[in-house]
Amino acid sequence: MNMHEQMDQAEKSILHTYNRFPVMFDRGEGCRIFDTEGKEYLDFAAGIAVNALGYHYPGYDEALMEQIRKLTHISNLYYNEPMSRAGEKLIKASGMSKVFFTNSGTEAVEGALKAARKYGFKKYNGEKYEVIAMEHSFHGRSMGALSVTGTAHYREPFEPLIGGVKFAQFNDLESVKAQITDKTCAVLMETIQGEGGIYPADGEFLKEIRTLCDEKDILLILDEIQCGMGRTGDYFAWQGYGVKPDIMTCAKALGNGVPVGAFVLGEKAAAISLEPGDHGTTYGGNPFVCAAVSKVFDIYEENHILDHVRELTPYLEEKLDEIVDQYDCVSARRGKGFMQGLVIQGIPVGNVVKKALENGLLVISAGSDVLRMVPSLVIKKEDIDEMIMKLKKSLA
Repeated sequence: MNMHEQMDQAEKSILHTYNRFPVMFDRGEGCRIFDTEGKEYLDFAAGIAVNALGYHYPGYDEALMEQIRKLTHISNLYYNEPMSRAGEKLIKASGMSKVFFTNSGTEAVEGALKAARKYGFKKYNGEKYEVIAMEHSFHGRSMGALSVTGTAHYREPFEPLIGGVKFAQFNDLESVKAQITDKTCAVLMETIQGEGGIYPADGEFLKEIRTLCDEKDILLILDEIQCGMGRTGDYFAWQGYGVKPDIMTCAKALGNGVPVGAFVLGEKAAAISLEPGDHGTTYGGNPFVCAAVSKVFDIYEENHILDHVRELTPYLEEKLDEIVDQYDCVSARRGKGFMQGLVIQGIPVGNVVKKALENGLLVISAGSDVLRMVPSLVIKKEDIDEMIMKLKKSLA
């Protein structure tokens, strides 16, 4: 079958919840990916910020194959060594206290919400249960995560969702203050809003939110699912702000492609929240995915991945700023590190994404008008140059 016949076959059996682009991918190498007919694409989407080490990074595949030969699943009724190693490395990287491994980012958000609610239940006899989330945020598609996602068209078809959720304006301290009551148990936000259009938190706003949460004994939950694991040059974006959350969610690049997420608790939240019987997962933290997580941390440390992101970020920003200066249809750039967005005006951003695909470049959109670039963290200057060349061709 040719590629179009393969796609038609998929449509017969796969539930149509995605409007997929007309391409079927077959294999990857480095930061490049190939379709089933052999065409090569430069990948600046990285599986939506997942494939931080690209494809087949030396040592990664071997670590997974070694674990497959030993053990892939035993359930959480027993200990397993890869989970212990991965947990230790995640705690060291974050400087936090306890981790719970999940299967995805949305499950990490569910766990974080439960931990915050349990904190309010135990410490305040259930009188603190409200959560303040941000407008234009995105936290996942499951019912709890959807309830705190600040985009109405995602929520409305599935209402009523969980109660006790209020929305404030991102980067607007007074808006957050206006939503706080004596029932507020948590403030939840992405450190950098991703799906909403690549909006980094303002440094002063984040620090003031931290102070406000401390004053009122409210837990600060930072969603690092997309912006975490080195994408901004720190393991987690909040580290660059100097603002530590009480609970953090992460996923995507955590395992470089295997389905794994986590919510991580600071000492305060870990001491008074979830207990045996409160939360669980069949697959979360299994030996296979945790072997991947552990190896990712090893590769980051041994190959100085964070240093590489910091060193190359100014060049990436400089080349993207040139695009803004040269093209009337590109009005602004925003983002941090290897999480960048170009604001497209006058033409649908989806048209640019499609044209880039035709030209052998994978980029994606964010919000209604932003072209999003979240490449692997191992790209080189020549990859940036090639991306710019193909992007210019697509914009023209």
